[in-house]
Amino acid sequence: MAKTVDAYLTDHAEWGDGLTALRELLLDTGLEEAVKWGAPAYLLEGRNVVQLAAFKGYFGLWFQQGALLKDPLGCLVNAQEGKTQALRQWRFSSAEELDLAQVRRYVDEAIANEKAGKKVAPAAPKALQVPAELETAMAADKTLAAAFAALTPGRQREYAEHIGSAKREATRQGRLEKAIPMIRDGLGLNDKYRC
Repeated sequence: MAKTVDAYLTDHAEWGDGLTALRELLLDTGLEEAVKWGAPAYLLEGRNVVQLAAFKGYFGLWFQQGALLKDPLGCLVNAQEGKTQALRQWRFSSAEELDLAQVRRYVDEAIANEKAGKKVAPAAPKALQVPAELETAMAADKTLAAAFAALTPGRQREYAEHIGSAKREATRQGRLEKAIPMIRDGLGLNDKYRC
């Protein structure tokens, strides 16, 4: 993960011309430059507006509240349909594709939206569906039930999905047995991966 924008550009030299042109355009808007999640980010009063991104097959911009942009060119994509609500990407496969005047219009609109405080409202969370195996275990062990209830909704969902997603009963039971001590200790299923 790059610590500076220059290091990021060096790491993605195959897209150097395009990333450099976009960087110059973004700096010209007056946005603050930073590195977030290992990639260049451009902020307004500390709030993310847009980021540069480079991948194997393309480079581009990520608009944090891109779903609010008018998108007259139809160029914005939702990279994780069904998961991502606000974020939209504009992808380029070469620097020659860049129409900097058009890009600037999108960036200016994103900045205006941020200044106006426009945000995509988060979707209501889905109701937690606790698998039968976990329900049975909690009915038989009130301490386990209390520990599960004390977990954050996100941690509860992790356990429910992990246990309930197994196709075989034996696998669900095995996952439950491994999860019980972690639930009692107040740990999330994926805590070891969090910073």
